[in-house]
Amino acid sequence: MPELRPGTFTRLFAEINRDAELKSRRVLTELARAIERQAKINASVGRHKRGTPTPARPGTGPAVVSGTLRRSITHSPVVWNGGGWETKVGTSAGAVPPQGGTPSSRYGMYLERGMLRNGAAYPFLMPAFRFGTTHVAPQLYRKVFRTGWPRI
Repeated sequence: MPELRPGTFTRLFAEINRDAELKSRRVLTELARAIERQAKINASVGRHKRGTPTPARPGTGPAVVSGTLRRSITHSPVVWNGGGWETKVGTSAGAVPPQGGTPSSRYGMYLERGMLRNGAAYPFLMPAFRFGTTHVAPQLYRKVFRTGWPRI
């Protein structure tokens, strides 16, 4: 049996760790894209003109009025924060509908949390997150790591 030289395990574990970090970043990037796509689908429950009743039912995603909310849904680049990879999926700041008024980031929060005058919630982000973590993440994890999704 060959003799292990000093530093062999250190080097080997550093390579394994780097490979896992890169694969984790890849999974998170693809997961953020999938959640963003699903949130845009969820934020498209029918269409109606401004000032007319929405075809969307409370508890489902909102209907499209101008499309500003749907267009503003995005994700941030995946970055290392010192303890792991992170990204954010949500509405971008500064997008305002053509007729003016409430920015989509604030309006999206009102819809998501039921903070409208009628008190009804039209969630689109949280259902997309749940879909991503329960359906997409396990598939991505298996694809990239070639093993099952860890039980938490």
